[in-house]
Amino acid sequence: MSGITIRALMQIDNLQPKFAAYNGATVQGSVPLSGDTVLIGEFAPGNGVFTLIDRALKASSVEATTQLVEREFGFFILRSPSNAEVSAARDAILSELGQTMADRQKPVVTTTQTITSVEPYQAQLLNKWRKGSLLVPGQTLGIIECAPAAYISIAANEAEKAAEIDIIEVRAVGRFGRLFISGSENSVAQGMEAAVQAIESIDGVSA
Repeated sequence: MSGITIRALMQIDNLQPKFAAYNGATVQGSVPLSGDTVLIGEFAPGNGVFTLIDRALKASSVEATTQLVEREFGFFILRSPSNAEVSAARDAILSELGQTMADRQKPVVTTTQTITSVEPYQAQLLNKWRKGSLLVPGQTLGIIECAPAAYISIAANEAEKAAEIDIIEVRAVGRFGRLFISGSENSVAQGMEAAVQAIESIDGVSA
């Protein structure tokens, strides 16, 4: 397929329990479970995602978790308990595109914020639209923003691997991705560090 740009493509193995639960509460299709491997992609133009998922599903035993096209980009999540099957799906997509993982866009962390002892009214504002854990007043809140948006998913999984944190919200679709985590000040600092490192370690083509 010509003219398709890989904005993001990542294979995440050993899905962490809280991030798996968050996805399970928000996805359209097959629910990812703790320990699964997922393939997450973001492409431009967005309509290309339909053909790419079709190829991936025919080439492997993965299951479709999410498929959507927003204003600019197409986004998907595929899942399987088998890392090998997810690899087969990834390779089918790359073959269809005539590209490699080196052709994906390299992500950048655009901002990070840490708010200690979150004030009750601000916590309640965030709780109105969060889809994950409740933000408890007095906790520390960590926020990471990156581009392309889909890469925030690997940041969430790595933050949970590294520290005892709660996942408040993961926004992986659109121009920017945003992750909101909470916990003790030390735990949030550890989680933020791991999340930023995960994003910055991904190779690709600079925008």
